[in-house]
Amino acid sequence: MRTGVIAKKVGMTRLFQDDGRHVPVTVLALENCQVVSHRTLERDGYVALQVGSGEAKQKNVAKPQREHFAKAEVALKMRVAEFRLESEDALLPVGSTISADHFLAGQKVDITGHTQGKGFAGAMKRWGFGGMRASHGVSITHRAHGSTGQRQDPGKVFKNKKMAGHMGDRQRTQQNLEVVQTDADRGLIFVKGSVPGSKNAWLMVRDSVKLRAPAELPFPGAVLDLNAQAAQAVEVATPVEAEVQSADDGKEG
Repeated sequence: MRTGVIAKKVGMTRLFQDDGRHVPVTVLALENCQVVSHRTLERDGYVALQVGSGEAKQKNVAKPQREHFAKAEVALKMRVAEFRLESEDALLPVGSTISADHFLAGQKVDITGHTQGKGFAGAMKRWGFGGMRASHGVSITHRAHGSTGQRQDPGKVFKNKKMAGHMGDRQRTQQNLEVVQTDADRGLIFVKGSVPGSKNAWLMVRDSVKLRAPAELPFPGAVLDLNAQAAQAVEVATPVEAEVQSADDGKEG
């Protein structure tokens, strides 16, 4: 079992396939998703990887958390989560940045998030009740849920009775969603269909627990090589600087 990632829901769009079909996808962004700390069997009694994502302001992070991030030499994170692992072989180095290539196209994943909050909703909207008759004989209570109890015995309303109340904003996991495409340069994952949560919501993306993972998955994970990216940026900037220098020499001549 590998670690998962924390991604932000950007929104929905569609991708065109080679055969002309278009697939509705949800775009998930990895915003500097880094390994913050390890949980080991010897010290903690279980094996897990603590991952952080997003960039938080210093005023919004408590001092103990600031020290925790400083120890790992990572930036302040907006969202932190733990992913259980089967063995310590699946641990990634602390401070490493997980790439979008951690997942492969065609792979199935499980995505956990909080559903969209709907506020206080009635029984018809919340539970799909049919309501009362729409005739003149029913006064005002056309959308009421009706009786909620029995008689003097038991003399109470049982727990978990379907009634009006707060709807949505519950943690839900959608399983076996297909990864259509990944973009490591921009840190994007395109997942087929819809996922729980509203735009800009934080989601946890893991390998599917019900289906066998592809054999070619990177283990223990795909990590960005920041040193290589910095070197590439320097190489790109060098010819521009050379052109500017030659232009200045031409003006002096």
